[in-house]
This record gives sequence, C-alpha cells and structure tokens, in this order.
Amino acid sequence: MLTLDADGAWLQGVRHCPSPHCDARPAEMTPELLVIHGISLPPNQFGGGYIDALFQGRLNPDDHPFFAEIQHLRVSAHALIRRDGEIVQYVSFLQRAWHAGVSQFQDRSQCNDFSIGIELEGCDDVPYTEAQYQQLARLSHVLQQRWPVITQERIVGHCHIAPTRKTDPGEAFEWEKYFSLMAKA
Repeated sequence: MLTLDADGAWLQGVRHCPSPHCDARPAEMTPELLVIHGISLPPNQFGGGYIDALFQGRLNPDDHPFFAEIQHLRVSAHALIRRDGEIVQYVSFLQRAWHAGVSQFQDRSQCNDFSIGIELEGCDDVPYTEAQYQQLARLSHVLQQRWPVITQERIVGHCHIAPTRKTDPGEAFEWEKYFSLMAKA
C-alpha cells in the first residue's frame, strides 16, 4: 500500500533518489495538476540507471552518443514508475520539480509551479506495462487524497501542456484504462 509521510512530501516504502534539480514552489502554491510523462534512456531502451543519473545530474556523456546531447539538462520529476512497477521518488511533492518546461494549463503558464510530474519508463509507441498502470492508479489515488483539487480533469499528459514541444506519454498510453483503474483504487 502506498502512503505519504505526515507532511505529504515523500512516499513511504519506495526508493528515494533525491535530485538537486528542484526548488521551492512559489509562496502559497500547492499541487493542483498531475502531469504524466514518458521517458527512456537511451531512447527506446529500458532498464539501467540512466534515468536516475539524468535526474541527479550525473549522466555520463561517454555512455551513449545521445547523452552528450542532453548532459547539460537540469531536469527532474517527482517520481518515476519503471516497467516492473517500481516507484522511485526524486523530489518532494511539496517542492517544484523541473519536469514541464515551457507549459500552459487552462491559461496558466509555468506548470512546474503547481503540478506534480510522474514519469513512466517507456516511449510514445511502445505499450506501457500492466504493473505501470496499476502503480500509476495507486499513486494518483494517494495524491488525490492529499490534494483533492487534482481531479480527473486535472490529470494530463506532457503533450497536453506543451503540445508544440512534447508528445509523451504518447499514443501507446491508454487513458481510458488508467482512469478505469483509478476509479477502482
């Protein structure tokens, strides 16, 4: 069972891998939006510690040609759900993770200020796993209990808040399946 600590900052019973790529939310700002992403490093490959390394600022550019292109990025997400369903948390939910970039939701820009970013290990055109859907539904339920303003209408993909830049979680992500599982969580 997933639970948050007393402050609502960190999940209990998951691996914590703190990222330096975060900062304080603006004063009085709390999570109001859940953004779902997809990530694979190297592109279209799964497993290994490269996502952790990226979010911790220690990606070795010599490990893959693509890494030389992205090693300068200072990005993070609040959490990642790996292919096997493992959840890794990088940033406190009370802090601002650097996941959305230039973004807009309902005429509000700077989505990082008021959102939680969840990465799914995957890519746009490869089906996500059953374990990922189950864990995402559980995690979403926990977050909704803590921040009830995060209704289904306030759960979006990166593609929805940055449509000219991003396509994730991609066409392989089954929104109806995810929302159905959430209703049962």
